[in-house]
Amino acid sequence: MPLNPDAVGTETDPAEARWTSKDSLLYALGVGAGASDPTGFELEFTTENSDGITQQALPTMPVVISAAGGGGRNPMDAIGTFDYAMLVHGEQSITLHQPVPVEGTATIKGRIAAMYDKGKAAVVVLESEAVDPTGAPLWTNTMSAFIRGEGGWGGDRGPSGPRNVAPERDPDHVVSYTTRTDQALLYRLNGDRNPLHSDPKFAARAGFPKPILHGLCTYGFTGRALLHAVCGSDPTRFKAIEGRFSHPVMPGDTLDVKIWVDGNEAIFQTWAGENQVIDSGKLTFA
Repeated sequence: MPLNPDAVGTETDPAEARWTSKDSLLYALGVGAGASDPTGFELEFTTENSDGITQQALPTMPVVISAAGGGGRNPMDAIGTFDYAMLVHGEQSITLHQPVPVEGTATIKGRIAAMYDKGKAAVVVLESEAVDPTGAPLWTNTMSAFIRGEGGWGGDRGPSGPRNVAPERDPDHVVSYTTRTDQALLYRLNGDRNPLHSDPKFAARAGFPKPILHGLCTYGFTGRALLHAVCGSDPTRFKAIEGRFSHPVMPGDTLDVKIWVDGNEAIFQTWAGENQVIDSGKLTFA
């Protein structure tokens, strides 16, 4: 049954999100920080009390802080009923207006920004804005949900065509990380308990041979690669990231992040073997 396009513009009530130093540590571990060198590289993201090291939060962490701070009414309730087994994450972008604090509070307000009719599927675009206790902007999150079987109402198909295309030369950097076989079970502790990533029966109903890795977990691995390869491991230089999820990742897969740098922007792609799993990627950095 087609969704309700009149849901566009629906907003949440402003709600407070809180996160702690422990939350920042858990997110970092959930996206693989410290896995290759637990007591060396990345200690500033994986520990809070190492001698001479100040804890920092990874720049992609707002994707889980925003999820925790939904509050009030959920704008997705306005779009109609659908089978959540048919929903996958389509795209994700984060714009950082200041570095993510290790711990703190934010007021977050979300809205349904757009809804597109892809014929056999629908795309719902959600935006959220976070401000700190003084009212200063912290970050802007934009994500799209791709819902199979929910198009067909004759609406706008939305933007299409290639963007953030990699140049025809070898990448400037290739960073490889191997995910854990239990990576999804660890990452879900950040708040996304969708059974697609943990329940074999639910995953089978969605058409997958086993539970898949969260797209935002792959996104976090990719963000780490960009942070270290392009930003000199300095989160203050990491300004904005966007990308489209193009293929599922299985826990245990090795991710290869290919990066092309041009000025203060970097085009990137993330691959798992022969499959490109994030495309149309772009990082803006200082």
